[in-house]
This record gives sequence, C-alpha cells and structure tokens, in this order.
Amino acid sequence: MPNLFVYNSLSRAKEEFNPLDPEHIRMYACGPTVYNYAHIGNARMAVVFDALARLLKELYPRVTYVSNITDVDDKIIQAAHETGSDISDITTRFTKIYNDHMLALGCLLPDIQPKATEHIPDMIDMITNLIAHDYAYENEGHVLFHVPSYPEYGALSGRSRDEQIAGARVDVAPYKKDPADFVLWKPSNDDQPGWDSPWGRGRPGWHIECSAMAKKHLGLPFDIHGGGADLKFPHHENEIAQSVCECGHGHDPADFAKIWMHNGFLTVNGEKMSKSLGNVVLVHDLLEQKIEGEVARMALLSAHYRQPLDWGDKAIQQAKVQLDRFYQTLHDLAPDDETLSGKQQNNDSHEPDGVEAFLKSLCDDLNTPKAFAVLNSICQRANTLKDPAAAYALKKAGNILGLLHNDPSQWLGYGQCEGQDAAYIDDLLVQRQKAREDKNYMRADEIRDQLDQIGVIIEDTPSGPKWRKSK
Repeated sequence: MPNLFVYNSLSRAKEEFNPLDPEHIRMYACGPTVYNYAHIGNARMAVVFDALARLLKELYPRVTYVSNITDVDDKIIQAAHETGSDISDITTRFTKIYNDHMLALGCLLPDIQPKATEHIPDMIDMITNLIAHDYAYENEGHVLFHVPSYPEYGALSGRSRDEQIAGARVDVAPYKKDPADFVLWKPSNDDQPGWDSPWGRGRPGWHIECSAMAKKHLGLPFDIHGGGADLKFPHHENEIAQSVCECGHGHDPADFAKIWMHNGFLTVNGEKMSKSLGNVVLVHDLLEQKIEGEVARMALLSAHYRQPLDWGDKAIQQAKVQLDRFYQTLHDLAPDDETLSGKQQNNDSHEPDGVEAFLKSLCDDLNTPKAFAVLNSICQRANTLKDPAAAYALKKAGNILGLLHNDPSQWLGYGQCEGQDAAYIDDLLVQRQKAREDKNYMRADEIRDQLDQIGVIIEDTPSGPKWRKSK
C-alpha cells in the first residue's frame, strides 16, 4: 500500500501520515446543527470526510470515524419558536433527514454519531476542570474561557490578537474579562432548554460540545480532526484551546488532534452561497429534482478538497457524463467480481492493474482530480482492449471513493422507461427487427422514431437490439 500524505492545517504543510496507533486510526469531523435541511456546502464536508474515512479503512485495519450531531443550539431554539414545534421534534426530524440525504450522496454513517444533548455531564466536567485550573471563570451565570490564559491561541488560524477579536464578532459584554473570551456555559430562561449545573440552570456553548464528544469517544490526542474551512476560526481554534488546557499536559495544540484537515469553500455559479443572494442550494432540492446522489457526490469530489468548488449545472453535467461512461463500460464488459477477484488472488498479491495508481493518487492528500484521471485511464483501457479485468479494476477503484455501487443496467436505464409499458416497447422492438429482416427499412425507421418520441433509445448490438431510456 502507498504511504499517505495529508496537508496539516496546523503545521501549514503536507506531511506523511504517521498514526498514533497504526492498529487503530481515530478521526473526528464536525457534524451538522440539525434545525433545517443541509445545503450543498454541508454536504461537501460530509462527502470529503466520508471519502477520507473510506481511504483510511482501505489502508489500516481499524478506523473509528466520529462525526457529531449538534442538537442544542440557539438556531434550533429560534426555529422552535418560529414554528411552534418542540425542540426534540425538530432535532429528531432533521437528524433523520440529514442522514438520509447523506446516504443518498453515498456517505456511510460515521462509526459513532454522538449527540450533544447526550454529553452534557461530560461538558460540565470539562468546564469544571477549566475553572479549577484558571483557564475559565464564571460571571453572571455565564462561564467563559479566558483566551489570554492560553498563549498558543491562534496557532491554527494564524490570526493576530486584533484579528482574533474582530473575527470572533463578539458583543461587548459586562461579564467578559477580555473581548475575545468565549462562552462555555450560558444561562437558560424558562422557555429555553437547560440543565442543572454548578453555575445554575443553563446550556453549553457551541464550542465545548465537540471537545467533550471527541474526548469521550476518541480519547486525547487523536489522529485527525476535520471540518469546513469556515470552522477554522473561531470554532476549531476554541476547541484546541479548551481541550488542550483541560487535559492538563501543557499548551501544545497537537495534544488535542495531531492533524487538522479543512475542505475549501463552495460557491454557486461563481458567487458566494448566501440567503441574501437567494442562491442557497439544498441537498433536499437536488434530490427532489431527480439529480442522482452519486452524480452530486462525484461533482463534490471533482475539485481537490482544499480548493474552492464552484457548484452549478456544468459541474453536475460533467459528473453525469463521466459516470455514465464508467457505467457503460461496466455494463458492456460485465466484470464478474467473484471470478476476477479470485483470479487476481491466484496470480499475485497486488491490486488489480490500475487500482494501485488510483490509491497512490488518493494518498497524495486525497487528490481526487488525479484519482479521477486514473479512473478515466482504466476505463479507456477496458474499452480499447474489451477487457473485463480492467472493468473490474474500474469498479474496485470507484468503490474505494464510494462510487460505482449501482447496477449498471438500472443506472443506464436498460429495460425501463418511466410512464411506458415495457411489454409495449418490447413488441415494437420485435416489429422493428422483423421489418429489418424483411428489408422494410422505412417501417424500421418509423418504429425507431416512434420510440425516440417516447424517450426510448435503441442500441443494435451483436447479440441483438437493446433499449433503454434516453438520458
């Protein structure tokens, strides 16, 4: 297997991945706040780190991938007030919707998907320890992390003191010792969710949630922490500060997570995605528009994960054309997984021809554009040589990225056309074949045109004509 190299946002360099324990890789990625449908930017993060988890599981014997659900947050409280719904109803509903939508995009459930509300005691314990070691303080029912107490604050984002204060977008509050201090615990009134604590009834701040859940399920330090570039500051910066200070080993940011990975921003047709521009793309809407989840997944992986990705019809169409080509190859050459994999094992211990190069590309900081170029090369070889073994390599490589799991015939629409009777189409095909045998080419062409009008394409093959729905 090739060695894995990743770009570490903390060191600002590409590094060889040296796991803390080669027998057990531990990774965390920040999950959604469940109060509405996920947009395509949320989906990019989920797809990228699902792809990374899949790659790690290809390389190492055991991987634990944790990605949380934030089910207590001011946005959720606001949504409950606006809709008149119970908070638990909102979070339960949108957690299921989120998981269903990510599954449609080919994302496996994380190995562990903890919920914030199930870890309130863990958060209270962390906050208590931070206060005891003078990294946090209580004032007016709030508990805040005192940023100046952690000298390494800003190591991840590289922000200066002035940039930290400006970037945090904090309100001037009388209970803060320093403008950059951030909330660990805040009071709840009667119509807000709350839990008993040493500082009164209240609820956690957002940042402490991920620290508590990562520590609980992975232990510290762990290998990789991931998320969107928009979370680098202040969320991830705050996670590092409170986690490192609470564990009591020193001030090294790597005492929380050794490697930090961030996916780039997503634009829509060249513009920043925002509610004010009215261009927020929801995964729910894409699926309602009958855009295949696998097409969306491939489009989301088409750019290198650290680079910006522009979402639009062009990206979707390019992904669709490419996937159709791959599936056509798998359909035409029909590789038998069991036979070919057994043949491969008998011949040697290496991956099928092309898969090793594919893995090597992914191991270069999850370089999906380079990996797709290898997939195209494998596909071309399979078609040129009419080689089922190459088609098998195409499928196996695609599966590593969460692609090409569908049945090729169903994907391409063979034997199916929405709103049409298959028996009727089969009968027309028999009539056309008879007309061709009788050299009645005018009638044969009429039937082809008739089928074309109802969205059916005829393919004349050496084994006889086949039909499928038009794309």
